[in-house]
Amino acid sequence: MDAMTLLHERSSMGKLTGPAPTPEQLDAIYRAALRAPDHKELRPWRFVEFSGEGLTRLGELFAEAEYREDPHAGDAVLDAARKKPLRAPMIIAVIAKVTPDVAKVPKIEQVISAGCAAHGILLAAHALGLGAMWRSGKYAFDTTVRKGLGLGDDDEVVAFVYLGQLGGRHKPVAAHDARTFVERWN
Repeated sequence: MDAMTLLHERSSMGKLTGPAPTPEQLDAIYRAALRAPDHKELRPWRFVEFSGEGLTRLGELFAEAEYREDPHAGDAVLDAARKKPLRAPMIIAVIAKVTPDVAKVPKIEQVISAGCAAHGILLAAHALGLGAMWRSGKYAFDTTVRKGLGLGDDDEVVAFVYLGQLGGRHKPVAAHDARTFVERWN
């Protein structure tokens, strides 16, 4: 697949099945992520990989977050939270590992760099014939989840990237006229 086709056709795959990516595929995926723009070579990212029992542990962390938010949450709510990570055979949490007070590299730039690393994961997965879905949602910002993942005060969960084999067909990507997003100052 050539680069422009990859960039034009990549899409999220909501239905993923096993097996998880192979070690060789993961190596290629991480090498792509590490090509993200990185001012001053801070490498402001960290990846936490969840598979097997790790997915269950992440689900328990999500359920704990639900319970801390609402101690009266019913079993259905807690069980739904526990099942969320089980939608894929692997999840990679992309963490912006922020180095505060670096001259000319504000926090937002470091977070965006980690976002670019997450995008690199999505592109590499697609190029390898894998399915991927970028998810964030409330758990990415929840203090219980942040603590459970060992985040520092300045760190951010940028994405939970769900990875696996294609469990369905790719939905056609909506075509947009790029001109509607461009403002030109000539």
